[in-house]
Order: sequence, then structure tokens, then C-alpha cells
Amino acid sequence: MQIPEDLRYAQNHEWLRQTGDTVRLGISDFAQDALGDIVFVDLPEVGTSFSAGDTFGEVESTKSVSDVYCPIDATVSAVNGALDDAPELINADPYGEGWFIELTPGDGATLDGLMDAAAYREYTE
Repeated sequence: MQIPEDLRYAQNHEWLRQTGDTVRLGISDFAQDALGDIVFVDLPEVGTSFSAGDTFGEVESTKSVSDVYCPIDATVSAVNGALDDAPELINADPYGEGWFIELTPGDGATLDGLMDAAAYREYTE
């Protein structure tokens, strides 16, 4: 199982990567493996705002449907449209081409409260 060192992780298995003024979000290798083959993703529209802990979408796999959560106060600044036609990118490359959304953090929102790679590794064992 891959757990990149440069990311932050939420308890619901979302990962976040700071990319300048925005934060890219997806689900972890652990989560995609547990879900199995992903066949559909429902993502929000650009401009939608969320509070920390809000559900922002769903991931449907051959096993189940799971909610995906926004771990910080933020507004959606980009959506990975490639997932509409190829949701399997999440299984093939969860930390690269399988990203979900990019967020502009709200005032005072930081990634400091999320797990680093070592803490997430321990959490998933």
C-alpha cells in the first residue's frame, strides 16, 4: 500500500496535497483498495463551498457506495472531469490522475489537524 510522505490524510481516507494556493484532494490507496473496482464518481460543481466534515460526493464501486468528505473549510476551484469517463483512474493512480477536486481553503483553514504519512500508516494497520 502506498502512503506518500508529502500528503496529509483524513480519518475517512481522503488525502490532501498543498499545491500553491489550492489543495488537491483524492482518496487513499488504502480506500480505493477496500472499495474494489470503482465504476462511478459523483463530484460537486466548481464554486461549491463546504465546511470541514461535509460530504461533497460519492464513490460507487462494484462492492458499495461510499460518501467522500471535505476535511477542511473550502470552496471547490477545480473538478477532475477525466473521472466522468474513466473512474477507474482512482484505482490505477489514486495519488495522481485519480484526484477528485481542488479546493481553495477558507479563511484560517489549514492542513495541520490532519494526519501525516506516519500517523496514517499507523491508523490503517
